[in-house]
Amino acid sequence: MKKLIIFFFLFIHFNFKTILLAQIDNKIVIKVENEIITNFDVKNKILSSLIISNQDINQENIDKYKKIILNLLIDFKLKKIEVSKYNVKIDNNKVTTYLKTISPNIQLLKQKFLENNLDYKLFIDEITTELQWQELIFQIYSKKIKIDEKSVKAEIDELLKKKSSIEEYKISKIEIQSNSNDPEDQKKIAEIKKEINDDGFENVLLKYDETLSTANRGDLGWINSESLSSDIYKIVTNMKKGQVSIPIRKQNSIIFLKLEDKRMSKTDKINIDKLKKKIVNQKKNELFDLYSRSYVSKLRNTSVIEYK
Repeated sequence: MKKLIIFFFLFIHFNFKTILLAQIDNKIVIKVENEIITNFDVKNKILSSLIISNQDINQENIDKYKKIILNLLIDFKLKKIEVSKYNVKIDNNKVTTYLKTISPNIQLLKQKFLENNLDYKLFIDEITTELQWQELIFQIYSKKIKIDEKSVKAEIDELLKKKSSIEEYKISKIEIQSNSNDPEDQKKIAEIKKEINDDGFENVLLKYDETLSTANRGDLGWINSESLSSDIYKIVTNMKKGQVSIPIRKQNSIIFLKLEDKRMSKTDKINIDKLKKKIVNQKKNELFDLYSRSYVSKLRNTSVIEYK
């Protein structure tokens, strides 16, 4: 009878502790309109980001990324609410294609989530929502974005007359949301610079990648010098291979660029139509990114966000 009582006491104690831990994990930390963010969501996002960027799961790294993760989760919830209003559909093949840019072996990625007791479905939900968001931005703003292709073609023709060769740069980009009036910006910039030095540009890119950078995870590929804005060109042209730029302020964002490589191409070997299409698409993507960030900023300002 005594053993039975002890067993009963241990059973109750164990189950109470389990329930208590579950309550801690599921404690609401932020409410975004009718959506909630729990401690579990925060933990899942932080640890999955560390796994994807191949960084150690330790308390230092968890503390380091908690604030940025909270902001990303708020934006995720805002986007999720908004895309649901428009019933945006995404082909599962797009999700799979994007997953392959993260890990060529999707089963191995799932296994890592399982080993670390992480919610893989929640991870997929975030990717799906971001792809739906990109589709929504395209649907809303595609008719408003008009690039004068004849003007671009004329600029290229004029350039080819003046130069026998042209510079091209292979660039990667980290872009984070920013408010020009936010006093925390300088602190945020200092933190990211330190993380780039400590962890490497690519690992930090995977963690701060807010736009999914279409399918290329921040890789902008080879960019013609003539398609760069004058302020970006002045920075990139003076960079060495492997160097990371100073922080570049844009509307609602801060950008860090890494020069992966550079080369000179003979103008007589350049495919003019291909170059024109690339420049036009790049200008369109820049405008879509601008509209996307402005839309999210508007949602933040008009939505009820409660910190618990």
